[in-house]
Amino acid sequence: MKAMVLEEPKKFVYKDVPVPEIDDDEVLIKVKYCGICGSDWGSYNGKYADEVACLPIATGHEFWGVVERAGKNSQGIQAGDRVACDICLTCGVCYHCRRGEPLLCSAFKQIGIHTNGAFAEYLKAPWRNCYIVPDSVDDYSAAFIEPLTACINASRKMNCELGASVVIIGAGLGIIHGALAKFRGASPVIVIDSQPTRLAMARKMCADYVIDITKTPDPVAEVLRLTNGVGADYVLEAVGRSETYDQAFRMLRRGGKLEAFGICSDDDLMRVPPVQFVIHEKKVGGSCAGISHDWEVAIGLLQYKRIDPRPLISMIVPLNELETALHELQQNKNLVKVLVSPEIGHRIMLQAGKEACHGL
Repeated sequence: MKAMVLEEPKKFVYKDVPVPEIDDDEVLIKVKYCGICGSDWGSYNGKYADEVACLPIATGHEFWGVVERAGKNSQGIQAGDRVACDICLTCGVCYHCRRGEPLLCSAFKQIGIHTNGAFAEYLKAPWRNCYIVPDSVDDYSAAFIEPLTACINASRKMNCELGASVVIIGAGLGIIHGALAKFRGASPVIVIDSQPTRLAMARKMCADYVIDITKTPDPVAEVLRLTNGVGADYVLEAVGRSETYDQAFRMLRRGGKLEAFGICSDDDLMRVPPVQFVIHEKKVGGSCAGISHDWEVAIGLLQYKRIDPRPLISMIVPLNELETALHELQQNKNLVKVLVSPEIGHRIMLQAGKEACHGL
């Protein structure tokens, strides 16, 4: 099969590799679509030490596909099923797993990050990690199941109260975070970014106010203005930069909570006055991924059209254009979400919000 193999930082190679062999507890999945995640840029550049240690590898974790072959122990999963997979691989027996904290597993790995993933024609996964994708979820939306699970987990941990003010920093996946906050009754929802196209999408899908940092250089002051000088009840950072984490902390009201979602490099640090934890009782929580039941929740939200991620899709590219598309996402901020498909031979450009389909 064909795969894009990250052989070393900043070096993808499009090459022939063996189709994965599955055991009795695994399924072989033919990849339909795999989204490019913001963290894929960090993986490509060697930003995360634990991932560099896994090279060479075919990355790609925002995927869905069709079961090609199922191991004999598989239950409720068979060839021909449309499936998405919980990408989290946990040991089930360590201290954290036994406490019901599988995302903190001491042997934690993720498909497409630490093991071969979906920037390839096929991948393998444990059958227990597979979730059936109903036909009512179109092919494009199915590629959002994994990132939606991560947003669901963050939303649950942030635990926004009715009527609370919520600020989202970053209008990529942050738009989905904003939509979930709106579902919880947040008022207002404020989204911050530097790209007019993304901010327009945020305004359409979730935001009561948007802040363009190219026109409003002090977003902290603007958040304070919009919240009558109090600050936000919740701020979710969805960029992954120490500067924006610093801004997020300063936007919080006394007693407010910062939900950390954006992933920084291992050596990226921020300075926080400890007195604000004590005197101002500010709080910080984190959420790194969706897991387990989050997948059923995500599929339900898509199935019943509570979330429609299709306006965020900018284009679909063939597998061999993955590396080019990664660079384009950095250079052209009008691009929001790019999907990769091993089954197409040319690009498909989409006009946000105007084209949606049930397959190609």
